[in-house]
Amino acid sequence: MSVGTPHTHCAEVEGAGGHHHVYERALAYGGKGWRFATPEDKDVPGENVTKDPVQGHEGVTHLRDIYFKVDPEYKGRFTVPTLFDKKRGRIVSNESSEIIRMFYTEFDDLLPDKYKNVDLFPQNLQKEIEASNEWIYPEINNGVYRSGFATTSEAYTKAVLQLFSALDRVEKHFAETEGPYYFGKDITEADVRLYTTIVRFDPVYVQHFKTNIRDIRSGYPYIHRWLRRLYWNVPAFGETTQFTHIKNHYTRSHTQINPLSITPVGPEPPILREDEEVPAVKYALTLANKK
Repeated sequence: MSVGTPHTHCAEVEGAGGHHHVYERALAYGGKGWRFATPEDKDVPGENVTKDPVQGHEGVTHLRDIYFKVDPEYKGRFTVPTLFDKKRGRIVSNESSEIIRMFYTEFDDLLPDKYKNVDLFPQNLQKEIEASNEWIYPEINNGVYRSGFATTSEAYTKAVLQLFSALDRVEKHFAETEGPYYFGKDITEADVRLYTTIVRFDPVYVQHFKTNIRDIRSGYPYIHRWLRRLYWNVPAFGETTQFTHIKNHYTRSHTQINPLSITPVGPEPPILREDEEVPAVKYALTLANKK
């Protein structure tokens, strides 16, 4: 698993929230695709930066090696996250939406009772969550990629305008509902899937994918409040967000976008404290309080 990408981050947030210890966040992207980083890699910090920990994989350096061990004739893509069954020696899934839902119940027999009750897909909200997924994934989660990887101005403009229209829709939702989370007082899958894109928005997507109509910290106050609540108060979100991994992954692996692999310094800090605002917002609040 790589904490650089939002799709794998979704699985890691869900795993951490339910205290599943079935994977490692140890992958970085290189010339041969996803490789297992090691503690000697100074630009990928974290306690889980290790070689592949599975017995029998001692010579494995890249994710592709595992795919070929399972199927020497494999001709597909080597994607993350990858859920590997070490007892049977096979890949269970490499689709993040499938993996996060597997984590809801499939490993309950391995967990203490208190973690079995973590339910991110409650029955009474399933229709609403599925309905939100139908537009949040293509327009926001994938929308940043469609903007960033567009090869024509027309495709870029179409994607980025759709992206910000969807962000406006999310902002309106938060403004008109009690919260504090997407569907009320409890965290659900909708929060997990949205968070992993929004937390990357200001540090990466604004500059790297040219999604610069607005940023989150100054342009979307309700989304910004929701984001910071999750990051600073819910360990499964904050502790799995590694900004150095995130920024280096994008700026050093997408050479068609950033040929010199230069990683921008800012924004600093990558996420603001809950009681902190950018100067323009702070000034506006000061003026409003004087009225």
